Amino acid sequence: MNNATYAANNGVSSARFWRVALYTTLIVFAVFYLLPLFVMLVTSFKSLEEIRQGNMLALPIQWTLEPWLSAWGSACIGLTCEGINGYFWTSIKMVVPAVFISTILGALNGYVLTKWRFPGHRWVFALMLFGCFIPFQIVLIPMSQVLGTLGLAGSTSGLVLVHLTYGIGFSTLFFRNYYEAFPDELVKAAMIDGASFLGIFWRIMLPSSGPIIVVTVIWQFTNIWNDFLFGASFASGEGAPMTVALNNLVNSSTGVKEYNVHMAAAIIAALPTLLVYVVAGRYFVRGLMAGSVKG
Repeated sequence: MNNATYAANNGVSSARFWRVALYTTLIVFAVFYLLPLFVMLVTSFKSLEEIRQGNMLALPIQWTLEPWLSAWGSACIGLTCEGINGYFWTSIKMVVPAVFISTILGALNGYVLTKWRFPGHRWVFALMLFGCFIPFQIVLIPMSQVLGTLGLAGSTSGLVLVHLTYGIGFSTLFFRNYYEAFPDELVKAAMIDGASFLGIFWRIMLPSSGPIIVVTVIWQFTNIWNDFLFGASFASGEGAPMTVALNNLVNSSTGVKEYNVHMAAAIIAALPTLLVYVVAGRYFVRGLMAGSVKG
């Protein structure tokens, strides 16, 4: 075997070794990261008697759906009789309009700030961007006063308004950066052909915004669905979202903690965001990169 062949074989072996080491490391970190989810899942199918045995990593000896039915509200286990099904649909009624309206308004703002520039448009965008980084705690009192004045305090509509106000800055940022790379010639040609302001937006800009729409929807849906502070501050009773109901469910148990019901409820609360990422997650990074290169 000559030196060239030996060097080539040695290089292949070295590359194979580092590839195996890399994938082994990734698998170890993945298992470590997914271990809490595994514990939640198996615990949700166990009875309380089996949980008391203390082996959290063991599979259930006898699988049961009673914790899931109790968490949803279809059955009673111990002290848990009120489920989270009503609050689940309250979150749906809050998230869907907030995501839809903030996405449309963000697209319209991005369109105006890039293709219909006006004096001071940079300052307007900077102020909207600044609003994205204002801590939630600062606006609790002023926002509660606004909701009280509008008669929306303690309602789902009030939460929609709150999340719309906070989300419009991010959605404008996404669409503004995306439309910045959109060819100005198409807009000018449409103007020459007599297309109106809204006509260009609905027929040219919005149909070409699929990737960034996916990014905005995923971002907004995740933030709004997982929000707890605004839900606990501005809603009460049946108008509270899922995260507040989950917190109340866990804290309502006195004495014996029904961990199986709590785990099932937590998984139910996480399923919508997981579903969104499974269905559209592959388009998320693609949409973020879509407006990064002009031309």
